[in-house]
Amino acid sequence: MARSKIDGVIEAVRYNSDGIIIVARTYERHGAVWSDRILLGRNELVEQLKKGKYFVTGARRSYLGSVFEIGSVVYYTDDHILSGGQADSRDLLTGVSIF
Repeated sequence: MARSKIDGVIEAVRYNSDGIIIVARTYERHGAVWSDRILLGRNELVEQLKKGKYFVTGARRSYLGSVFEIGSVVYYTDDHILSGGQADSRDLLTGVSIF
């Protein structure tokens, strides 16, 4: 059964020269409401994913505070943060803007 409760949405990321995420711009769910933009460092994001938090890629729709256009599920495996695609030696969040 698919999990329907989203804990966070990753809107944009910043990669270093090796393709590893440095910072992710996210929104987090707090009960029935969503936070403003939060910048999560790689270690913080990895800890959230290891705790079982359910993050997806996406973007907030303009003028609709709690409505998001949702992309793919984000997961942590083999020391890499991935969404949908496969990457051998780097993080890869497909469809996420770079800032």
